[in-house]
Amino acid sequence: MTDAADLMRMYLVDPDQPFPSVELADPSGLVALGGDLSPERLLSAYSAGIFPWYSPGETIHWYCPDPRSILVPTNLRVTKSHRRSVANADYVVTMDRAFADVMSNCAGPRDKETGTWIGSDMQAAYLRLHHLGQAHSVEVWRDGDLVGGLYGVACGRSFAGESMFSRARDTSKVALYWLCAQLAAWDFALIDCQVTSSHLTSLGAIDLSRADYLHLHTKAAARPGLSGPWQFEIPVPNSPNHLPARER
Repeated sequence: MTDAADLMRMYLVDPDQPFPSVELADPSGLVALGGDLSPERLLSAYSAGIFPWYSPGETIHWYCPDPRSILVPTNLRVTKSHRRSVANADYVVTMDRAFADVMSNCAGPRDKETGTWIGSDMQAAYLRLHHLGQAHSVEVWRDGDLVGGLYGVACGRSFAGESMFSRARDTSKVALYWLCAQLAAWDFALIDCQVTSSHLTSLGAIDLSRADYLHLHTKAAARPGLSGPWQFEIPVPNSPNHLPARER
């Protein structure tokens, strides 16, 4: 992206300035730069299939890549070991019980990684969305400790998965299993995985063209959503002995 007019078109200067058309994104999927992480801006982005992705200290980058990775909740691929981890039920799984803690764990360094794209500004912004009932978390607890989880943003019946973490074997997969089961029961059409990876593909995610993704997402996002906080409405492992004492 070298043309000065294109660069000017991409910058969000006014708080009320709309996003450029996603069809004008550069080859990486970059749609816009700048703006802020206000609830209004974030919800406008997610409704349009756009998400922020940048490192702390950088200008905010907004993306709508082509192709787009999605997971249909009923199509989660469950291996034998994954199924055993779910079936062992030596844990409790909850929704929206510890959103800030889940984000903090997702922001922590991963194996062989030193940085994070989930900076303090992002954590504060998504916590605001959580308080508005738009961002949600799944928590996996064992012996009083938070050992796995994930979080994301809901638009109607479309869920944008943002990040997940594990502090014990397969616990992020356990969180994803129960999220998919509940979203399927709520008739959610898709989980937006954003950018493809071999790990996501192994879990059943597929790539769609940006146009096909937007068609599916727009229809799902237009359907009535579920006000937060969320709770599981399907049977899940729920022994209170695994919760922290303050959560029992």
